[in-house]
Amino acid sequence: MTTELRVLRPDDWTVWYATLERAFGGVAEAPEERALWQELTEEKRSLGVWDGDACVGTAGAFSFRMTVPGGAQVPAAGVTMVSVAATHRRRGVLTSMMRRQLDDVRALGEPLAVLTASEPEIYGRFGYGIGTYQLGATIDTPRVTLPVPAGAEGLRLRFVAPADVQDACEALYARRVAERPGMIARAPGWERLPLLDPEGERHGASPLQCVVAERDGELVGYARFHNKPEWNASGPAGVVTLRDMEAVEPAAYAQLWRFLLDIDLTSTLQVRNRPVDDAWQYLVSDVRRCLVTTRDSLHVRLVDLGAALEARTYRAPVDVVLDVADDFCPWNAGRWRLTGDAKGATCRRTEEPAELRLSVRELGAAYLGGVGLRALAAGGRVEELRPGALDETATAFGSDVAPWLPHGF
Repeated sequence: MTTELRVLRPDDWTVWYATLERAFGGVAEAPEERALWQELTEEKRSLGVWDGDACVGTAGAFSFRMTVPGGAQVPAAGVTMVSVAATHRRRGVLTSMMRRQLDDVRALGEPLAVLTASEPEIYGRFGYGIGTYQLGATIDTPRVTLPVPAGAEGLRLRFVAPADVQDACEALYARRVAERPGMIARAPGWERLPLLDPEGERHGASPLQCVVAERDGELVGYARFHNKPEWNASGPAGVVTLRDMEAVEPAAYAQLWRFLLDIDLTSTLQVRNRPVDDAWQYLVSDVRRCLVTTRDSLHVRLVDLGAALEARTYRAPVDVVLDVADDFCPWNAGRWRLTGDAKGATCRRTEEPAELRLSVRELGAAYLGGVGLRALAAGGRVEELRPGALDETATAFGSDVAPWLPHGF
């Protein structure tokens, strides 16, 4: 049998998306969730592989702007909705979609492609490196306290319906985007994602709740969460699950965490996706009772290596010749001279002797500043060819703020 890879047609979406749902277990999404993803799908950036009338592969991309070190928001293809039917595995379907997709990204002039992976080992062979991690925690709230923060005077916390403050919360989120690498500027339509709340996915918890922090009538922070009432032989044992939180001042940030830790009739605060350097870890009374975990989040692929390395700034001056391997996008392969500092950078092809040797996968991992080149070198994935080049480059690539992807796509 032969298969056909083609751009998604408008009347193919339902079959195409059903193929994706089946690949992820076959449970249909709630109508409101499905409707949102249909609205957000960029059909001209979506691919399907067809075997006759059957869709057997899916892949899409969103047109994002993502913050990189230095605060610039750089065009990035948000790779999404990737699946291969179980009947057509190991036939090159995924490779064909990744090939076409990266060629298209390059043609559009986007220097980066990013994704979140259902299984982290899938995408390394296509040049993606794990560039951000997310922090989770299960906090034993009866044993963990947080003191009243300095500056809390004048703050007001109040419950509001999430939809009633959607615009204000979205504006506050937008203020935060430039402050942390990996964050995505949400285009119109994406503001609906944080409020998506299908009843079937609550698992006995409350509808989405929202508490805002205000100072002099101005929104300075918010937390959105679910509360699941539970009881055992000892009494109330409810579970609060944090969906998302942002604040623009330390007092509001700490006061919101203090509120979440102290909700009546609950004993656990479940945290699923926060930056690995999130400050609450340094404010709580007993971090051991918080059961902190980390897992991979955003996978980063440099599509136009020179443009990508020029788009960010560097924490310290750097002047290094990189010898880069890239089998899947050979236009990136070869030697590049990167010269940059906190004000900007240039990256050009060169015939000069190489000083560091690595693959585009390692560059993707280190690109946002959260994964250290020294650690990759210690694992044998970066080779130093000039003494001192590794330390200089690793320092320059670092970020004072951990990169973070606040939500999936």
